[in-house]
Amino acid sequence: MKPDAATQPAAATTPDRSAGVPPAVAGASRPRFGWATIVATFLGIGRIKPGPGTWGSVAAVLLWAAISWQLPETSRTWATIAAVVIVTVIGIRAATLVARASGVKDPQFVVIDEVAGQLVALIAVPLGWKTFLASLILFRVFDILKPPPIRQLERLPEGVGIVIDDLGAGLYALGIMHLMLHFRLLIQ
Repeated sequence: MKPDAATQPAAATTPDRSAGVPPAVAGASRPRFGWATIVATFLGIGRIKPGPGTWGSVAAVLLWAAISWQLPETSRTWATIAAVVIVTVIGIRAATLVARASGVKDPQFVVIDEVAGQLVALIAVPLGWKTFLASLILFRVFDILKPPPIRQLERLPEGVGIVIDDLGAGLYALGIMHLMLHFRLLIQ
């Protein structure tokens, strides 16, 4: 005996309307990377317009300033280096996942790379608003201009390319910053 429509479950009698609809809309499961988005956007700061990279750098400087004032002077340099390593390792993974999910090679809203690069530019920099501001400006200039070989570093795959080029910009900024400090071109 064949069951009639009244005795079948509703799902069996409802036509499939998902044809041609993207999986997220049709109800199919799609991987979510909530932690990666939070990290990659640096708690959502990467969504601020205009200039999400600049906002990410400013946030990194302000946060690191607040943290570094609390640290003993003898451990600040090593703490900055440790922060660079942690942000870089976690940032590469987060940037990779978010770039894949967005379908964009280097999404502008991913700013964890600016955080990592900005931290590099702050290694062994004395605490003070002038040094923090100079570090911010130098890093942003090198991040935007991308002198060689920074532009080539962008070509590395996925999150590695997203983050490593900013580490290069941070190294340029760090070098100039320490030259300025050494020759007393930046009065604290």
